[in-house]
Amino acid sequence: MKRTILCTLLLALAGVHFSIFNVQFSTACAQTNITPEVLKTLEGSYTGTPAEKALRNAISNVGIAKMAINQENAGAKDKNFGIEIKNTGITDQKSSGRCWLFTGLNVLRGRAMKKLDTKNLVLSQCYLFFYDQLEKSNLFLQGIIDTRKQPIDCEMVRWLFQHPLSDGGTYTGVADLATKYGVVPADVMPETYVSNSTSEFCGHLKRKLREFGITLREKSEAGMSEKQLQALKVEQLGTVYRMLVMAYGVPPKEFTWKDKTYTPQDFFKTYCISEGEDLNKDYVMLMNDPSRPYNKVYEIDYDRHVYDGHNWLYVNLPIEELECIAIASLKDSCQMYFSCDVGKFLDRSTGFADLQNFDYGSLLGTTFGMNKKQRIETFDSGSTHAMTLMAVDLDGEGKAKKWKVENSWGSDSGANGYIIMTDEWFREYMFRVVVNRKFCPASVLDMLKQKPVRLPAWDPMFQNEE
Repeated sequence: MKRTILCTLLLALAGVHFSIFNVQFSTACAQTNITPEVLKTLEGSYTGTPAEKALRNAISNVGIAKMAINQENAGAKDKNFGIEIKNTGITDQKSSGRCWLFTGLNVLRGRAMKKLDTKNLVLSQCYLFFYDQLEKSNLFLQGIIDTRKQPIDCEMVRWLFQHPLSDGGTYTGVADLATKYGVVPADVMPETYVSNSTSEFCGHLKRKLREFGITLREKSEAGMSEKQLQALKVEQLGTVYRMLVMAYGVPPKEFTWKDKTYTPQDFFKTYCISEGEDLNKDYVMLMNDPSRPYNKVYEIDYDRHVYDGHNWLYVNLPIEELECIAIASLKDSCQMYFSCDVGKFLDRSTGFADLQNFDYGSLLGTTFGMNKKQRIETFDSGSTHAMTLMAVDLDGEGKAKKWKVENSWGSDSGANGYIIMTDEWFREYMFRVVVNRKFCPASVLDMLKQKPVRLPAWDPMFQNEE
């Protein structure tokens, strides 16, 4: 009897209308598998009314996204911003996962454009991506050497072979790579077909790296010393380097640009950073992750692009504090590396991210009630894309109403290449920003003195941004 009542309540809450007197539940509702009796009960959730048939036909032919557009929210949008850092020249990552690199270089080029007093400058993504892939190859191979005595089915070794490299990344990769290799203008090392469409070549490179990794483990088992393994790794990297040249070209050691000769490091130091500035030490990554305790520092193991570089380190803050710091940065005309779960409730045709854009609940006859913490814990949401945070609009009390980012999907996407997001959307689907330390209150800087909580490389929340 209790089971019958419980099943009745559950089905009623799910919106199924029926009479308990003409449906025989018995113990079928408590079955661990779908029995014929349970299936019969489930089939009652769809009655096939004319309205349901019409809706089913529309969804199957038009698609959920178009059918779920909320017409009540489809009016003209406010595109004006009280605080905005103007940029010119939208970039396009095309069919590649390099949003992190485009975003980081967009921030750096904004600085260079000011120093050069020009509105026409793009930094070469291809140049820095060449070294990103070389460094990630070394990171993987050295990781295989470091774990050579562990069984191949241990979690760390499995993770390494599953992720030998990718074209995704994070801010720390931009900081480490630009500091080590410098930057060059786009016309010095232009994009190639492969850099614009990275998946095929990356697949071949990953296969080769896995082969090299197995060779290193086999040589170690056969008695090769660590020093000999290091030498073999350098030989293997020679093959990787040649493959990268075939795909992306030869990275310049020196170049002439506007009648002046530079090295990539000289160009970076002259135009992209201030004297003595350090892209790692002078900047703080702020995260809003309600699935973990706030006001703590976290470090992601092996989440770096360069073996001798920096793991991803961040301070987890409540969204209200993070927003205050981001607003302070924009007020001082400082753009920020920003990342979010871009695909949620984004109208790609208009470039507006708004929780009211789509009414999936009315369309599908249910509700979607998870909060941000629950979405993270259940793998439903996470940071997927990086962009450049460049504008905020405030109300009379100084609170954010909406935000604007420079995207890297080309000028034909969204709002002429930009995405505008309501503050409600921002709070639900943004995850991190990178800000100069000078905008952080003393309380946040004091948190950086903590010993970081170390999280494993396979932590589900921390995937590369693409």
